[in-house]
Amino acid sequence: MKRHLLMAAALFGGSLAGASLLTASPSFAKDEKIAVIIKATDSDFWQYMVVGAKNYAHDHPGVSVTIYGPPSETDVDQQVSILENVVTRHPDGILIAPSSSDAPVEAIGQAISQGIPVVTADNRVRGVTVTGHLATDNIKAGGQAAQTLVDMLKAAGKPLKGKIGMISAYAGVQVLTDRDKGFSTKLAEIAPDLKLLPVRYIDNDIQKGMSSATDVISANPDILGFFADNNHSADGTALAIQSSGKTGQLVAIGFDSDPQEVDALKSGDLSALVVQDPYSLGYKGVQFVIDAINKKPVAAYTDTGVALITKSNMDQPDMKGLLNPLTRKE
Repeated sequence: MKRHLLMAAALFGGSLAGASLLTASPSFAKDEKIAVIIKATDSDFWQYMVVGAKNYAHDHPGVSVTIYGPPSETDVDQQVSILENVVTRHPDGILIAPSSSDAPVEAIGQAISQGIPVVTADNRVRGVTVTGHLATDNIKAGGQAAQTLVDMLKAAGKPLKGKIGMISAYAGVQVLTDRDKGFSTKLAEIAPDLKLLPVRYIDNDIQKGMSSATDVISANPDILGFFADNNHSADGTALAIQSSGKTGQLVAIGFDSDPQEVDALKSGDLSALVVQDPYSLGYKGVQFVIDAINKKPVAAYTDTGVALITKSNMDQPDMKGLLNPLTRKE
């Protein structure tokens, strides 16, 4: 199956905020109209999910995909309003990456009661049974981040005794809570003499991330490294490491991928990235919605997995495709 990327320039040149963006396939009398609602339009991660969803429609004439989303992941109420409006338009199916596990439950329930299949991506919702869910096993992925940090400290010949900072995008978001839990649990298991400092929450703001990480570095001369649990927290952490003159001295593990993280990986401000597959969230997510419409079975949960990417493997074709889905041709 080919994944076409010819729509990417138009896609990334336009605004996604709270409105539809492009209609991907030729006009058919019996198009299956799928609404895709992302968490935020200000993040490359969610833009990559859009590319996957749009490319599915391009590969499957007769499927029409429309994209919606609020500007920021903090705009939870706006995402719920978008979902409510989408439901009133009666699409054939909905793929949504919920910003909250609770806020969209009522609107999702309304869609399901009207016979509209709903597939969720990334964040689970509580209190309602959806058609299917695609996501990373975030506890496992957080554990992989901890293992990577410890392995890199050992490789650098550093004693496993010191402090580790944790920079988190938000408090109370389940996927981030799971990542942080996975990291802290695994770190305590494999390196009990490493002290994990209290989590710094930054409201998904890169400058706040930089300020928080800089404060941690200044206050803890025995700091050995960081875990940053999404792309914006990793971007801020990388900037703090660079501005503090600690490039190459601290082991910093980031999560997800955006151009700033890729540059930081190249420069050594970040040591490794735990990278999900947002392209597949979009591509497979739309496929699952179509399967549900056509009464085909859909798995209740699909683990989309992660890859650990370092400076040494970032130029491998598979890794390049995860770091920048715009290069993917498969």
